Amino acid sequence: MSVVITGIGELSTHDDEEPVDGPFAVVLDGDRVAWTGRARDAPSGDTAVDVGGRAVLPGWVDSHTHLVFAGDRGEEFARRVAGEPYTASGIQVTVDATRAASDADLAERLRRHVAEAARQGTTCLETKTGYGLTVADEARAARIAAEVVDEVTFLGAHLTPTGTTTGAYLDLVCGPMLDAVAAHVRWIDVFCEDGAFDGDAAARVLAAGAARGLGGRVHGNQLGPGPGVAVAVAAGAASVDHATHLTDEDVDALAGSGTVATLLPACDLATGQPPAPARRLVDAGATVALASNANPGSCYTTSMALCVALAVLQGGLSVPEAVRAATLGGARALRRDDVGHLRVGARADLHVLDAPTAVHLAQRPGVPLTAAVWRAGRRVPTSAPLLEEVRP
Repeated sequence: MSVVITGIGELSTHDDEEPVDGPFAVVLDGDRVAWTGRARDAPSGDTAVDVGGRAVLPGWVDSHTHLVFAGDRGEEFARRVAGEPYTASGIQVTVDATRAASDADLAERLRRHVAEAARQGTTCLETKTGYGLTVADEARAARIAAEVVDEVTFLGAHLTPTGTTTGAYLDLVCGPMLDAVAAHVRWIDVFCEDGAFDGDAAARVLAAGAARGLGGRVHGNQLGPGPGVAVAVAAGAASVDHATHLTDEDVDALAGSGTVATLLPACDLATGQPPAPARRLVDAGATVALASNANPGSCYTTSMALCVALAVLQGGLSVPEAVRAATLGGARALRRDDVGHLRVGARADLHVLDAPTAVHLAQRPGVPLTAAVWRAGRRVPTSAPLLEEVRP
């Protein structure tokens, strides 16, 4: 069925030729966007929905999450807000709980978190393995994730688990573990940071993934300056994520490359890090994405709206820049051209705000502003009152 969504007060399509005066309309035909423009020019459809002057934008594209996990790290969070600095060592707590969990429990938790994100406007989501760190546990995490989310990343190189050495573990990651997950994942990632893996190890992991046809991603420059950006750019990785502590050379390298700087502002807030230099990166010409980093330890939120607000209030981006980074930027970090925009032919992923403009995302941080969501042309259940549908 085709759906005409009309009465749109502000429309963000990320199309350079979009009209500037409304009201606007969008036509969805099946799972694709069929038409956008002024409401008075809209073709008819099988069903019409009047959004009453609300703002409409593409669904959020969350290109960095860690949602295949079990257990709880609330105690660690309480210590951190009491003054204990964040380190990567808490990951082992989740690893132990995840290994002990059943497949059914992991799948149910993942579906619950994906549904939670969808109710807030996230329509395309990536998630990683990385809480198994054995061949069998990483393989089952990849398999479970592939059944639920859009994009799956192999993060066996999350940290060296207890009871082994870094060298021996890297042999496992780049050999049997990679073989076991390759059929279920599109990406390979590595945590290039003090306490995890150095630049040489990260380059080795990315090269092993590339040899198996996987795209590269890097966790880098989160806790301090380091080689993450340089390794990512040299390998042609799709993104370097966190990018909190950047030198001028890092910024120039990102601006001159196809590697997206994926910023995780909610994580910076939760771990006491300074805001990533979003304004500096955009001004230099780098492509910036925003993502939630939803995970049980350092950033337990699925709210992309929070990330947009923080990027504006603390990162220096304008609201349109932040919205673009959380939609089209995320799509570019995943090297997808079917999501993150509402141009004709795009997947019909659409987010209706319960506000007349997207400015409210930053003006009213913490307020639930999702009125309705479509993913691939299907209405997503939300906690907001349903908008009226009428047949023309």
